[in-house]
Amino acid sequence: MQDLDSFLHGLLAESGDTPDRLLQHLIAVQKQYSHIPYDAIQVLSERLGIPPVQIYSVIEYYAFLHRNPRGKYDIRFSDNITDRMLGNRLLMQGMCKKLAVEPGIPRDDGKVTIEMTSCTGLCDQGPALLVNGIAVSKLTEMRIHKMVGLIEAGVPVGKWPGKFFIVEDNIQRRDMLLNKRLIKGSALESLLVKGADAILNDLDESGLRGRGGAGFKAGTKWRLCRDAAADEHYVVCNADEGEPGTFKDRVLLNSYADSVFEGMTLCGGIVGARKGFLYLRGEYLYLLKTLENTLQERRDANLLGNNILGQEGFDFDIEIHLGAGAYVCGEESALIESLEGKRGIPRKRPPFPVTSGYMQKPTVVNNVETLLAAARIAVYGGDWFRSAGTPESTGTKLFSISGDCERPGVYEYPFGVTIRQVLEDCGALDTQAVQLSGAAGFTIPPQEFYRQIAFEDVPSGGSLMVFNRQRDLLKMVLNFTRFFCHESCGFCTPCRIGGRLMNDLVEKVMVGYATSYDIHELKKIGRVLQKSAHCGLGTTAPNAVLDTLQKFPGTYSRRLVNKSYEPAFNLDKALEVSRQLTGRDDEEAHLRLGN
Repeated sequence: MQDLDSFLHGLLAESGDTPDRLLQHLIAVQKQYSHIPYDAIQVLSERLGIPPVQIYSVIEYYAFLHRNPRGKYDIRFSDNITDRMLGNRLLMQGMCKKLAVEPGIPRDDGKVTIEMTSCTGLCDQGPALLVNGIAVSKLTEMRIHKMVGLIEAGVPVGKWPGKFFIVEDNIQRRDMLLNKRLIKGSALESLLVKGADAILNDLDESGLRGRGGAGFKAGTKWRLCRDAAADEHYVVCNADEGEPGTFKDRVLLNSYADSVFEGMTLCGGIVGARKGFLYLRGEYLYLLKTLENTLQERRDANLLGNNILGQEGFDFDIEIHLGAGAYVCGEESALIESLEGKRGIPRKRPPFPVTSGYMQKPTVVNNVETLLAAARIAVYGGDWFRSAGTPESTGTKLFSISGDCERPGVYEYPFGVTIRQVLEDCGALDTQAVQLSGAAGFTIPPQEFYRQIAFEDVPSGGSLMVFNRQRDLLKMVLNFTRFFCHESCGFCTPCRIGGRLMNDLVEKVMVGYATSYDIHELKKIGRVLQKSAHCGLGTTAPNAVLDTLQKFPGTYSRRLVNKSYEPAFNLDKALEVSRQLTGRDDEEAHLRLGN
């Protein structure tokens, strides 16, 4: 292995020594040495001008960075609820037993570490795992057995059978976005011919809203950024697809990356940006090389770089930044903090990124799917896009569908499709519930399958997990509460503490020790989170608990020790003496249960 000093010297010489490079340098060191050595922290501190304690805090924040060695083989089993439904726990236990290793603890010889991680974006072809950051799909006992042999023999991951690493697009339904292939550079030619104002008008006419879930109008966002006075503007593609059950962006980056980059460049030309970033989630490391090749092809075709398509002053290039296992970085301000090399703590807003984003400069942050759609609108026009969907939810939407269905994969539908239609198309039978928009979304019972997926009815960031009537929905809820505990950035008390309290109470219900009072507490804590958490992660963390309590009450009630609760001590009665002494007997002098 390369000497640490020479490795760091080369890394800093090639990638730069500004503070915003910290996270990328740490990821590179982790990959090379399976951890971040003490000496590396000291060198980075000196060269980047960052105190060591700040570097330690960044390492501790990201799940894929470690101060202790992980070994030659760092294995992480995906632990989304759909992976559990497919038997990931038994497969992991079997691998741990064969390799004589305890979960989360490096083996005594330092060769291998095995543990669970959050959703890896392979729900349609799980169970799945990451080995040294590279995805392995469709796990079976036989595949695990072969991997154990390769590990014990010391075979480098790069020489493992190629079939282990096949990740299919698995597109089951195509519509206006996935059917139409753009001619390379056509959106940029439209920009040069029609002008920025005309393209913005097309975006306004199209009604395109952000596909990440928030639904902010793309044309408005681009215009606000363009009109913000500054010496630099930036474009960021949010490819940190960390919502459990979501994998549509994985497919777009694998097979439609050129069009996504075209959309980024189009945005750069309109808002006056010269630099763009693709923030790629760490779980999609296996896509990095192909994406870099696509960028270079665009540079060679004069579609990136200086004087794009011969237009003097049209300068724009794209850099890929890797994430390191932090779900909250999917929130746009947390993503920007991470881009700047820091912990991904969501910012207080306002100001918003369109006026004060990356490096405090005006920044457009858009989802992968949004940028793909924008490029097509520039070529085909706003009327073309508006011809599909509903008045408030125009165009089509990509959905990641997994769970109890015959045909999991990516489906493209016009907005306004009913949940029932989606279930019929994917072969979902005897469905008990649908989890829409991931762990942070909505739990939908059968009596609501008539509802439309649209901003006017049930909005969705793009995932749909199916649960049949044989599934225990409380296992789903518990998986989600554990997920939010693990992924909380820890900044605010409601999320940091409230999330843990909710998880503990759900576990208490699961093992049969809860009472009706605990159900009351779950509801109360959930409301506190929704009203007072710092960012969207905290406010949506209790959704699955509150939805199932309301729509599937039997999931909880049948496990309760007591169906009713009476406290052993009556505090209000004990205060009677105080009321008599003060001469008060008004409502404020009494306690009421639940107040």
